[in-house]
Amino acid sequence: MSAPIDLQATFIPNNGEFFRVKLALEIAIEEVVNEPGCLRYELTEATEEKLVLTEQWASQEDLEKHSRGIAVQDLEESLSALLAEPVQLVRL
Repeated sequence: MSAPIDLQATFIPNNGEFFRVKLALEIAIEEVVNEPGCLRYELTEATEEKLVLTEQWASQEDLEKHSRGIAVQDLEESLSALLAEPVQLVRL
């Protein structure tokens, strides 16, 4: 069995868009935590300058399914005009 996959996604909102970005993430979190293989999907830092989402997936396959899923598509669409820069995704 493979080790869990840990990720950290950082979101930098446009000026004045913090609460809209946070709401979009909270909606996504409610959906994603029920996806197969999701061990952790939560906001671990939220300031006016950035929001950090920490993820843990049971396997690469689970992560890939999540990445192609409707929750990610909806989140990307919701955030398309709200972020100052692209999401920074780092594997921990």
